[in-house]
Formats: sequence, structure tokens, C-alpha cells
Amino acid sequence: QVQLAESGGGLVQAGGSLRLSCAASGRTASSSAMGWFRRAPGKEREFVAASTWSGSRIIYADAVKGRFTISRGNAKNTVYLQMNSLKPEDTAVYYCAAGVAIALREGQYEYWGQGTQVTVSS
Repeated sequence: QVQLAESGGGLVQAGGSLRLSCAASGRTASSSAMGWFRRAPGKEREFVAASTWSGSRIIYADAVKGRFTISRGNAKNTVYLQMNSLKPEDTAVYYCAAGVAIALREGQYEYWGQGTQVTVSS
């Protein structure tokens, strides 16, 4: 089992920045990739970004490319999502996920955190 805990969400004005953190614990060695997804009000959960733990491969959704950066901490157990130039349409609950391979589809990730709310005001 892998446990994931997100933090760092909050309220920010459009154009501002936030950094989300995801702390992993448990059998982290069983996961090779971490992903970030989000669910906006009234919408389905969507892919945001993902990275292998090594950082050798990183992918982003087109909607966040150039504004968001996924990275890992010095300790393997933490992954970050730096979000810059935030827009009201970025408002959502953000989830981190862990899986055996980097992927765009949420079904490819086995473990999920509880989510953290990000609200961007205009």
C-alpha cells in the first residue's frame, strides 16, 4: 500500500502562484511514477502532469504546459506541482496519484490522495 497526502492548496488571485506537495509513504518502491489530476466543479477529473520518480520522463496537459512544473523533492517521497500564472479555470480539487508507469489516464494509477482545493479568483 502507498499512502499519499496532498497539501498546499488555497485561494489565490489570477496571475498568482501556488505550490502543491504530495507526500508518499508506505511501499513507495512499488510505484515508478507520480501524477497530478484535478476535478473542477461539475466536470470529470482530468490529467494535469506526471513524472517518473527519476524525472527522466515528464508529461503535461496542454492546458497547463508552460505554467505548471512537476518535480520531486530531494527525498524520493515527495513530489511537487509548482503552479504559476494561475487562471480562474484552474480552480479545482487537485489530486496526486501513484502508479507503476507514467500515464495520462487515471485508471493507470493505483493509489490516490484525498485532494487539496485550489481556488483562483478573477
